[in-house]
Amino acid sequence: MKTLHIARHAKSSWEYPELSDEERPLLRKGIKRTRKTGAFLRDKKIRIDHIISSPAVRAYETARILAGFLNYPEDQIKVVNSVYHANTNVLLDQLYSLPDEINSVMLVGHNPMFTNFANHFLTTKIDWLPTSGIVSIDFNTDKWENIMMAERETKFLIFPRKLQ
Repeated sequence: MKTLHIARHAKSSWEYPELSDEERPLLRKGIKRTRKTGAFLRDKKIRIDHIISSPAVRAYETARILAGFLNYPEDQIKVVNSVYHANTNVLLDQLYSLPDEINSVMLVGHNPMFTNFANHFLTTKIDWLPTSGIVSIDFNTDKWENIMMAERETKFLIFPRKLQ
């Protein structure tokens, strides 16, 4: 069994026009919402073997917050430049290149690609993965390279506004 968690970064600030898009920080509201989703993951006893993040500040900081709730070492978060402007093939390449000993991975990045990527696997499509939202999918396979053909089941979709 392989599990994929597709996480969109937290809400970020547009307050500093001098910063590049990649450098935009998180809003306090974004941090609070990500803590809600992190607490959900912790309470569900979700275990992550590997986290891959976009290099954008807002994505990496989101990955760090979630890692804290998952007891995942921050220094083990893999930052991959190509995830910033990823397409489906780039994200699949990241998954296909994983050792099969890794059973659960979290990708942290950006819309619209993360919504599109999630919809490749979801039976009931979503219109938009919100900031701090997470889609979790189980694949009935032991090899990452087989996930596109594997039977799959949506474990959960977390939308922060729906959490108490």
